[in-house]
Amino acid sequence: GDYNQLGFNLRSNIFQGGPLKSQSLMKDSYTPDIIQKAIRDPKNWHGRRTDELGKWHQKHALNLNMQRALEDKYG
Repeated sequence: GDYNQLGFNLRSNIFQGGPLKSQSLMKDSYTPDIIQKAIRDPKNWHGRRTDELGKWHQKHALNLNMQRALEDKYG
């Protein structure tokens, strides 16, 4: 009985997922010209600069990717 009830609920699509149209607080708060004029600086992201530890992690990730690529190419 419970198994058939669960199967019926799954077939009738009661779990429909998220909304098809998403909303953004930034788009609702500002006019389009403000969003287009916004300057995106990856080094100064929301007032936070990339510190030395962040730079080290970036270099470390690049180094690991390079080592993996060299091992794949040359064995």
